[in-house]
Amino acid sequence: MAILPASHETFLAWRYLYRRRHSRAVLYLTLAALVAVLATQLAFFTFGQAQLGAFLTIPTVLLFIVCLLLNFFSVFTTVSIIGVILGVAALTVVLSVTSGFQQSFKNKVLGVNAHVLVLKYGQDFSEYRDVMKRCLEEPHVKAVAPFVFNEMMIARGPALSGVLIKGIDPTESPKVLDIADRLTSGKMADLALPLPPNDGDKPLPEIFIGKELQKKLKTKIGDRVRVVSPKADLDPAQFDSGGGASGPSVREFRVAGVFYSGFDEYDRRLAYVSLKDAQAFYNAGDVVTGVEMKIDDIDDAREVAHSIAHNLGGTPYRVIDWEELNHNLFTALRMQKVALVIFLTLIILVAAFNIVAAMTMLVIDKTKEIAILKSMGMRATGVARLFQVAGLTIGALGTVAGLGLGLLLCAVVQRYGYHLDAKVYLIDELPVQINLGELGLTAAITLGICFLATIYPSLKAAFLRPVDGLRYE
Repeated sequence: MAILPASHETFLAWRYLYRRRHSRAVLYLTLAALVAVLATQLAFFTFGQAQLGAFLTIPTVLLFIVCLLLNFFSVFTTVSIIGVILGVAALTVVLSVTSGFQQSFKNKVLGVNAHVLVLKYGQDFSEYRDVMKRCLEEPHVKAVAPFVFNEMMIARGPALSGVLIKGIDPTESPKVLDIADRLTSGKMADLALPLPPNDGDKPLPEIFIGKELQKKLKTKIGDRVRVVSPKADLDPAQFDSGGGASGPSVREFRVAGVFYSGFDEYDRRLAYVSLKDAQAFYNAGDVVTGVEMKIDDIDDAREVAHSIAHNLGGTPYRVIDWEELNHNLFTALRMQKVALVIFLTLIILVAAFNIVAAMTMLVIDKTKEIAILKSMGMRATGVARLFQVAGLTIGALGTVAGLGLGLLLCAVVQRYGYHLDAKVYLIDELPVQINLGELGLTAAITLGICFLATIYPSLKAAFLRPVDGLRYE
């Protein structure tokens, strides 16, 4: 029968790891590092010294953690814990940033796009009012609006740019889209009111353009711009020599508003006009490109789209949700996130090898103690659990400290607001979103790897015979 109860395994594991250092130098260095951390964060979060806090947070916090650990553990154990801390912190920051990208793209895409769209094969979508009524019969649909969407050219003087012209209903579309909230100049009511341009000529129909497009055209509110529709659906051979009515359609608009979505692709290439003005480019009558709608829960968009498609009877109608509309973008983000998690998990695996080495050295160092414990009646399973607890203690300390460091770095990133090149990353600021589920997943992966790292050392200790440990004593 065992003399030592199983509850002593945790105590013994801690005693094997704990090595109190009575070194004034290490203690003073720990206090100095703590002062540096507090001063850096105080300057950053309280006094707004952004660059100071952003660039000194990692070195000062790591120095403090290393010094603090050296007060209680050996250098070998400290290195093992630091390895886990760095892996967990890196994984936490990367997951938060990639989640931030996903959420940022989602918010910006939904700001200028509807949750569900109904399109029709062909160019004769004239029964859209009936379709709108049938869509409103779906309980989850909150608002519906028609739209016209065409690719055109916009120019002011010598400045020229390709643009996607979207014709919207000035009354119904604001209930579906967040256009009004994204206007930096002008208001939605202006889109339906022709007004004279700055040069004082006759009133012109109104147009809203993106902030980046405004910069490219070097225009301001009230200026006159030209919109050219290439009429790609027509046969160019039928254009008359004078560029008459059968050729490309050119219309003038007055800039009535500027919007900023934060999504460079939209701010550079999207413009809004009224539905009637968009229809006037083509002599097709009262037809639209499609019907867009807003629902009560965007996570149910796919189910709502399937329900509406069933109610409309399928072909010639096609119903798509916002995620399907931006399938390539969000699929790429998910694949990127998975790849980053896999690669960063390798850091934790490297730290796990440090744990294997540390526990193996501990087994060798404690050979005599293990022999004594087994000769006193401790079972092999108890010895194995002792070293598993020791290894998991290293993993737990590293995980907690790593999560703390990762969250601190996320806070620094949010506070500092790292600017990005919108032409490359599509958004202009590094986004961060902390997800508790992802933090839990990070902790679970880390502790799982740390547990696997303890198996070999614990088995080595469990199979040690007492006579081998006491042979040379």
